[in-house]
Amino acid sequence: MTLQQVPWAVIPDARLPLAGRRALVTGAAGGIGAAVARELASRGAELVLADLDGARAEALADELRSGPSGPATRAWAVDLGDTARLTDERLAGMLGDVDILVNNAGVQHISPIEDFDPAEFRRILSIMLEAPFLLVRAALPGMYSRGFGRIINISSVHGVRASAFKSAYVTAKHGLEGFSKATALEAAPHGVTSVCVNPGYVRTPLVERQLEQQAEAHGVSVEEVLERILLADAAIKRLVEPHEVASLVAWLASDDAAMATGSSYLLDGGWSAH
Repeated sequence: MTLQQVPWAVIPDARLPLAGRRALVTGAAGGIGAAVARELASRGAELVLADLDGARAEALADELRSGPSGPATRAWAVDLGDTARLTDERLAGMLGDVDILVNNAGVQHISPIEDFDPAEFRRILSIMLEAPFLLVRAALPGMYSRGFGRIINISSVHGVRASAFKSAYVTAKHGLEGFSKATALEAAPHGVTSVCVNPGYVRTPLVERQLEQQAEAHGVSVEEVLERILLADAAIKRLVEPHEVASLVAWLASDDAAMATGSSYLLDGGWSAH
């Protein structure tokens, strides 16, 4: 059959390369998660937006449904830290038809190890390591049956480097790196990839609040805190923009990224080049 004989309806729209794919993004209501959701939607993906803040997730779902591509989008209000409630039955319903899983949800707590609340340590690992495991576990059977899947874990430069006073966060991100690689090896024969995206400090409301708090505490300007503390090890002295992370995620979700698996994609302005 020549190109002229192929019905137009079956020719993929190059402008919407993710049309027909369903993606679930955790921590989707703001920051990196919202940027990722918007980018995937712009490429035609249907979306499930998972977030603790159900109202904000629903507002973003409304925004995306009214956009130019208008993909089917729904919000899922969920506390990923309450892993006991993430039952097989509930997750199977949410993830059975998910082609692209973006594990993005995360929290931070800064404390010396000797003062670190064990309950807070466990909470961070639950949200950032155990929950991704449970979501991947639930999504894989459907991905395997369809012969396609993209698992994209939003890690951090702290997945390959460490910083003082962030022991739980660093532990969770290092664990996520290992889990992602193990998943890549198991899933490869089924057409499913698993990768990590490792940004440095990203311009989000959380980071901007940290800048302001540290500037006030040290009696210096926000610019000084940014350059001398947060970006001290980066070659490019600026924050990563959320849309830059989202662009990389969208490529990793595409058919073109079929050989991108078991890897960590650093987006850290040269931080880890030292």
